[in-house]
Amino acid sequence: MERFALELKGLNKTYPQWRKPGVDALVDVNFSVCRGEILGLLGPNGAGKTTAIKCICGLILPDTGTISYFGHETANGIARYVSAVLEGNRNIYWRLTSRENLEFFAGLQGLSPSSVKTKIHDILDNFDLTDKEDVPARKLSRGMQQKLALGCALIRDTPILLLDEPTLGLDVETSFDLRRYIKNLAKEDGKTILLSSHDMNVVEDICDRVVIIDHGCVITDDTVERLKGVFKVQAYEIGLHGRHRNLERALGDGMEVDIRDSRTTLRCQLKDSTAFYNLVDMLKKRNIEIDYIKTLEPNFEEIFIKVLGGERA
Repeated sequence: MERFALELKGLNKTYPQWRKPGVDALVDVNFSVCRGEILGLLGPNGAGKTTAIKCICGLILPDTGTISYFGHETANGIARYVSAVLEGNRNIYWRLTSRENLEFFAGLQGLSPSSVKTKIHDILDNFDLTDKEDVPARKLSRGMQQKLALGCALIRDTPILLLDEPTLGLDVETSFDLRRYIKNLAKEDGKTILLSSHDMNVVEDICDRVVIIDHGCVITDDTVERLKGVFKVQAYEIGLHGRHRNLERALGDGMEVDIRDSRTTLRCQLKDSTAFYNLVDMLKKRNIEIDYIKTLEPNFEEIFIKVLGGERA
């Protein structure tokens, strides 16, 4: 049995420039994705994410290195393994209705409308598009267009899905529904999902693992939970009884003081337990009553910035 659903080994890609040194888009990129896993592919603009995705889809060829799909290296037939939902509205045909889009993308796989009739019905039902099945895609809301694009990828029933900014521009409720559906695709249907997004809340919510690329190189490959643990600092929120306007001056840098109504809220990051006890002792000496102390969880967006800044896992 194959070890990975998708595996990249030693991928290199350089884009030549006229009378200038070439641009290294990928430099010895290595990572893998297991069956049923959701992997976040992250990095700043120009990092090499798009080039990696295009290589996986077979749209461009790497200069060196290999890509394996379920243990098979192939230059042909990639379409039977991979479907992609790209950022924006480039995944559907605006003049076609929801049903016609699904029938069209099924037809690209050689499937007749009658053979996928039940599957089209299920997709329209799961994405709450049944009432819009005869509406042209251009007249759908942004959220419905995103759902339809994902449906068009699912109609092909490939084992690997590449999702580029799947929740971009969606309202909170639609984004939540789409996240839940993506998680179910991996958990219940065994789909392998590679997700690229700048929304760290989405990444933290649905990804099992993240690969961060910068300047064409993989700089981090680890689970979301482990990254949160590695970069966890002793961050606290402390609620104080009463208004304490002169407190910020006494605390110094790195302390945030918020005064509202009859309560003062102190937020701080402390390097060790000694610093915490020193802070509590200082408040006690000033006869400041503490209402509560809450430990703050690390923010994944801050972790991402730290990794790019050189603090690597």
